[in-house]
Amino acid sequence: MGRDVIVACDFSSKEEVLSFLDKFQGRKPFVKIGMELFYAEGPQIVKEIKARGHKIFLDLKLHDIPNTVKKSMNVLSNLDVDITNLHAGGTKRMMEAALEGLTREDGTRPLLIAVTQLTSTDQESMENDLLIKEPIDKVVMHYAKNAADAGLDGVVCSPLEAGKVHDTCGKDFLTITPGVRFADGDIGDQKRVMTPAEAKKIGSDYIVVGRPITAAADPVAAYERCIAEFVD
Repeated sequence: MGRDVIVACDFSSKEEVLSFLDKFQGRKPFVKIGMELFYAEGPQIVKEIKARGHKIFLDLKLHDIPNTVKKSMNVLSNLDVDITNLHAGGTKRMMEAALEGLTREDGTRPLLIAVTQLTSTDQESMENDLLIKEPIDKVVMHYAKNAADAGLDGVVCSPLEAGKVHDTCGKDFLTITPGVRFADGDIGDQKRVMTPAEAKKIGSDYIVVGRPITAAADPVAAYERCIAEFVD
């Protein structure tokens, strides 16, 4: 898969998300299904959106003992999603187990990416709450390297970190970056943001865009603008 825009469908019901996706009569956007929608509607909503022709990033951020994550990933592999994820903080052994569980008998599997540190975690909270004293940038790169060593395909990271992740883990190691806003848009509660064009320039492979598309007066036009700035 090449560079693409992933639309964060952070809705709480089947009716809301399908009503939103009904607006897209032309190009079918790559969609992210997160915990809120998955917990509300279950695996069936994944199957239904997939059947409509959308690629899917299932964003559940698994984090548990290796055996539990392995079994859970084996279940998720049957949903035929394109990307799924876990927390790199679960250790390299957990990531290796996840990859094993996600791989089907014929050798195929979705892309598996790791979350290094959540965007809500800053240096102060990392030190005080997690007792991790290293600089957050160093921690993120160390977790990314662990993910690469475990055989994963990439990481979720800030747009500002994408270039450094590629320098650390190689150009083929994928970077999926939230925190993308239009230059003339509201940045909302995001502190570190970047435009689609800037994300393209620094080497992001995928951008995840939520409210600038889902809350736009014309979501299809906003999506096509993202595609024009980031992909074309």
